[in-house]
Amino acid sequence: MSIDLLVRGGDVLTVDDASTVVRDGAVAVHEGEIVAVGAAADLAGRYTARETIDAEGCLVLPGFVNAHTHLAMTLLRGRADDVTLQGFLEKVLAWEAELLAPGNVAAGVRLAVAESVRAGVTSALDMYWFHEAAEAAAREAGWRLHTGPTFMDVPQPPDGLGYEERLGWARRDLEARGDAGPGRRPVVFAHSAYTLSPVQLTEVFALAREFGALVHIHAAENATEVATVEVKHGKRPVELLDSLGLLGPDVLLAHAVDLTGPEIAAIARSGTAVAHCPVSNLKLGCGIAPVPRLLGAGVTVGLGTDGAVSSNSLDVLGAVRQAALVHKAGGDPTAVGAEQAVRMATIGGARALGLGDRLGSLEVGKRADLIVVDLDAPHLRPRHDPWSTLAYAAHSADVRDTVVDGRVLMRGRELLTLDERAVLAAVEDLSMS
Repeated sequence: MSIDLLVRGGDVLTVDDASTVVRDGAVAVHEGEIVAVGAAADLAGRYTARETIDAEGCLVLPGFVNAHTHLAMTLLRGRADDVTLQGFLEKVLAWEAELLAPGNVAAGVRLAVAESVRAGVTSALDMYWFHEAAEAAAREAGWRLHTGPTFMDVPQPPDGLGYEERLGWARRDLEARGDAGPGRRPVVFAHSAYTLSPVQLTEVFALAREFGALVHIHAAENATEVATVEVKHGKRPVELLDSLGLLGPDVLLAHAVDLTGPEIAAIARSGTAVAHCPVSNLKLGCGIAPVPRLLGAGVTVGLGTDGAVSSNSLDVLGAVRQAALVHKAGGDPTAVGAEQAVRMATIGGARALGLGDRLGSLEVGKRADLIVVDLDAPHLRPRHDPWSTLAYAAHSADVRDTVVDGRVLMRGRELLTLDERAVLAAVEDLSMS
């Protein structure tokens, strides 16, 4: 049988429910879909591939899913360091009002895509302004971006739309999307319970649910945010969402650091998912999300980097290591293990987006989003356990090849769908203006 791509050799970390690892394995891809996973010798005899990736001596695994980010914030990297969350927001909101326009967002997203592809990140959930420009930039590069209208009722939004006008615009945007395509779904972003009123939150969630969209919202990022929402609305953020009937399996909470026991129970009971952003949370002094308790309650948890202005990188593998380490600080070295952390960055992120049936693992019928990690380096020897190697030893620079929807975006560490020099020059021009 003729196929488009065969990734052969190396160890295939499928991240399926059984945590199957195929030694000297292969992945066969046709029309963007995985058609077979198995022994390299077997698949090489069954398929004739138009393109082959030799992964001997490497790890082959699903691409990382960035479950919470603001991609175009690459433009502000390094401009809001060593401040509190509230101080960070004050700085960033002022800069955004001056800097953001469709062309600038596109330039920031191209930089983010280049960084992400190099780091083995094959898709991201991106909450930001001018999402149409972001989508176009990602589409040009063949990269999987999940985005949509963002609601944040602030005095000077960069796009100039008031709340009521934004509702109509968002409806038109969702109507125009139709079928989002394989491995994608519509998304609506409600920024937070401190930038939207209970009435506005209810309206935004209703709009999203009318179109079967995922709703993504910041919630309980730190104690100050929780206190602010309590003063404004009489309830804590997650408590408020629960009281309004807004939690559910179509909702993904970003951060979820400051949670009570009843709130964790409400998140679990409703099927709501959480995007854990350990690097950003530590850097902004927000605290450590109760991920072991969330996982123990059965909550789906994905990993996010947040924006590059609050975490300074879009390195999901770095978030894997941090997630596997930071929760041990309480004295339990088993709190989050290597395999759990890797799963959060792959199938956990996919499930958090409601796309676990299409992304996040290397299984027949899923979209071919995969990466090849080169293990030929001193810091990766010897190799006793692939989960441990990824979580505790590997770096994003060890990613050699990145494939999205069956298309090779990086081969041998060379970007194939982006002019990296032009991307960097465009951002340098912006920073100098």
